[in-house]
Amino acid sequence: MVDETWTIIKTLQWTNTSFQSHEIDQPRTDAEVLLAHALHTKRIELYTNHDKPLRDQELKTFKSLIQRRILREPVAYIIGKKEFWSLDLMVNPDVLIPRPETECLVEAVLNVIPKGADCNILDLGTGSGAIILALAHERPGHRFYAVDRSEAALTVARKNAQRHGLEKAITFLQGDWFDGVRNLQKRFNIIVSNPPYIPTHQIKGLSPEIAQYEPRYALDGGKNGLDAVRFIIRTAPDYLVSEGKIFLEIGYDQRSEIADLTKKLGRYKDFVCQKDYGKNDRVVQITLA
Repeated sequence: MVDETWTIIKTLQWTNTSFQSHEIDQPRTDAEVLLAHALHTKRIELYTNHDKPLRDQELKTFKSLIQRRILREPVAYIIGKKEFWSLDLMVNPDVLIPRPETECLVEAVLNVIPKGADCNILDLGTGSGAIILALAHERPGHRFYAVDRSEAALTVARKNAQRHGLEKAITFLQGDWFDGVRNLQKRFNIIVSNPPYIPTHQIKGLSPEIAQYEPRYALDGGKNGLDAVRFIIRTAPDYLVSEGKIFLEIGYDQRSEIADLTKKLGRYKDFVCQKDYGKNDRVVQITLA
């Protein structure tokens, strides 16, 4: 960008072209989100004020955001937030960026959580807190617990809970999977998790936004992607009430292996697998026998 008058619309057009040349997905959308962030305004106002010139400092700030995006840093990390289940969540590289398909996991759990009963609900590997916050927001009155091995991730989750007035509804605990709740001596009606399920060898082939920036421990599911899934399914009976349920987000091609594991263990019944918005297998639901 040389020294000349840069209006909002001209800046958007230039950025869109630049992002396209760098093979950025959704170049126009990313340009709008980043410019709105730099100007501390809403995206719609970019168009109601399309002929407004940018001040030098605004242009400098926006240029720094462009450079970060060209290096393939995710937009959510650049602006520090991501919407999930209509909740505005703080995110940073300590946590996985919430995905739309994970809302299918929330929907599946909400379908079985009674509105009036008193349940213990556990979220394993909570990250930003997206899942447990959505559940607590929709079903107040239950007891919600969220565990993560990363204290940095829990810091983000706690801030998100405070952001939405849910800090008293959720107990956040540090620990590796069930280690976080072992001392509680509680059993849970529902255990939910979006565990790492990507096979190790596939991670390097993911988009740079994921492979280079998102936390590896939240992605890497081991040799075939099922290390964490197996552990949760094998260990959960010690923490579930009678006929308690597990809900897991899974990879699109992992249904049959998980079904076989569940059957061999002989501890569960009612295996159900639901599809996401793209018609891919995504959410497994099983019930303790």
